[in-house]
Amino acid sequence: MTESAEAKRFYITTPIYYPSANLHIGHAYCTVMADTMTRYKRMQGYETYFLTGSDEHGQKIERVAKAEGVTPIEYTDKIVATFQALWERLLISNDDFIRTTQPRHMEVVQKIFQTIYDKGDIYKSEYEGHYCTPCETFFTERQLVDGNCPDCGRPTELIKEESYFFKMSKYQDQLLQYIEDHPDFIQPVARRNEMINFIKQGLEDLCISRTTFDWGIPVPINDKHVIYVWFDALTNYISALGYMSENDELFQKFWPADIHLVGKDIARFHAIIWPCILMAADLPLPKQVFGHGWVLLNSGKMSKSKGNVVDPNVLLDKYGVDAIRYFLLREISTGSDGYYSEEALVNRINIDLANDYGNLVSRSVAMIDKYFGGIVPAPAAAPASEFDADLKALAESVGNEAATYLEKMDFPNALASIWKLISRANKYIDETAPWVLAKDESKKADLGTVLYNLMECIRISTILLTPFMPLVPGKVAEQTGQTLEGRTWADGCTWGNVETGVKVCKKEAIFPRIDPKSLDLPKENAKAEQPAKESKKEAKQEGKKEEAPAAEGKAEITYDDFAKLDLRVVEVLECSKVEKADKLLQFKLKMGDEIRTVVSGIAKFYENPEALIGKKLVLVANLAPKKIRGIVSHGMLLSAATDDDSLLQVLQVTHEDIPSGSTVC
Repeated sequence: MTESAEAKRFYITTPIYYPSANLHIGHAYCTVMADTMTRYKRMQGYETYFLTGSDEHGQKIERVAKAEGVTPIEYTDKIVATFQALWERLLISNDDFIRTTQPRHMEVVQKIFQTIYDKGDIYKSEYEGHYCTPCETFFTERQLVDGNCPDCGRPTELIKEESYFFKMSKYQDQLLQYIEDHPDFIQPVARRNEMINFIKQGLEDLCISRTTFDWGIPVPINDKHVIYVWFDALTNYISALGYMSENDELFQKFWPADIHLVGKDIARFHAIIWPCILMAADLPLPKQVFGHGWVLLNSGKMSKSKGNVVDPNVLLDKYGVDAIRYFLLREISTGSDGYYSEEALVNRINIDLANDYGNLVSRSVAMIDKYFGGIVPAPAAAPASEFDADLKALAESVGNEAATYLEKMDFPNALASIWKLISRANKYIDETAPWVLAKDESKKADLGTVLYNLMECIRISTILLTPFMPLVPGKVAEQTGQTLEGRTWADGCTWGNVETGVKVCKKEAIFPRIDPKSLDLPKENAKAEQPAKESKKEAKQEGKKEEAPAAEGKAEITYDDFAKLDLRVVEVLECSKVEKADKLLQFKLKMGDEIRTVVSGIAKFYENPEALIGKKLVLVANLAPKKIRGIVSHGMLLSAATDDDSLLQVLQVTHEDIPSGSTVC
């Protein structure tokens, strides 16, 4: 890094969560992402500030509290305590937790309101329009969808009342120009395009006060009004830093924020309303608003009304914090919607954490214990095998590769980069066969080098995994004797720093395998997962019918029928056989910014599935997700096969300049 120490500062925020109910796995996902990014930046030598909190005002809270027979603050105190307890369990390392009911926040909101009012950008008028209480948002008639809220689909209330308005329309052109001049301001690109299209439809002045309820911050010039919740809530990102207070040191040091991390459903408020407020207050805009996708179940978006909310506390009790954090960051593409199922979680734990990483640690420690009396050996001067140079080169490159992805908030690919080293190290064991070397005393030095190299791979991968799974370094250190906690990112990019002469300690696997049969796994939406009962014959042909449907006897279709298919180019990131399923391969596919898991019944045609990694294939992308052997498969790969199924090949796109995500026409 060439930046000065003064410039190496990083400020990241989550949304401040609304305490109308306990948090679910989607909230955990967002906060874990922010925490991982913060931990990574700390390892890079940055001075960081990580803010989260709770948004506690508004009509919805007032109504819920009244229904429970308590005051709004009594209600929010209780719910907010559950937020903070969950963050502790998830090892969230936030620097501050802001509550919009705190005086430090309320005072700043009133001061900003007064500042913008004095500037002439706030005026009083009468509002008549449609209000969605759950979303705390006003909509015009043209914005409604079938008469309902365009965001949540619920009915709205027609409201007519005196209100204060912010001249947001005044800043439309200025905001558009800013977005054009700063292409990274709104990410991912799909969110950016959505916001541009919304702005170009024309921004209307924003209603920012209410008179029909009392639970809010009073308007400083008229205490009959309370400040509209979004004008109130968005200000938390600077009130937490002490803006307009006697001590604004944090504001001077960390504003503008590097990343506002938010769900896509509230990206509009952060990418449009908040920048306009900041422009009116003559304040710098945040460097980036990143709108991540939703965590979905097969039944769709989680909601209390559907009764399909996944409680992260239950999962933490069953699987532990590192496994939950890993699953969320590896399974779900940051900018796209992703699917959660407990079956997929268990599969990730077993394949990635237990079989790959955990087994690498256990095997290496066991061999050092057996062949060197538990003492980590020093390497010989000469390589032990022809594979050493390749292993070292990969180990020295994965840290930089993972960092490149992390800077883009691409957590799945960052982890995939680290897993290249873990997978290569496991393969290195098979290539060098330490158990064979151990039988020949003349190969003792080579054996020592092999085990040293394995420890180096464990050291490097563990350091790089620290932001994702904070407890792992300590657990691995206990077994390997290495100092792994408190390391920098650079320590994970350098070969040759294994501590030799230290003693290893065999213990239980850091990630024990889980027998799915021992678990009472819930079915989030059994009907959606299995719409019709399959016959025994159909079950036997599961894999075959996924990839090679017979062409004979098909009815003629129209161009409109064909147009219903969404065929996309995808790049193979991972490909491996499904355990205890001879016919099935599991693919991890990159489709533009999205990562898909697909299960395909073509294993017998690809004895070496890894040969498909890096290939560009064709995916039917708009098939409904389907569970195959407990794995949610989202799409179908196209293949060509002979009539007798003796030969089959997946269709490939060979032109290098056609990127993943491209439409197949």
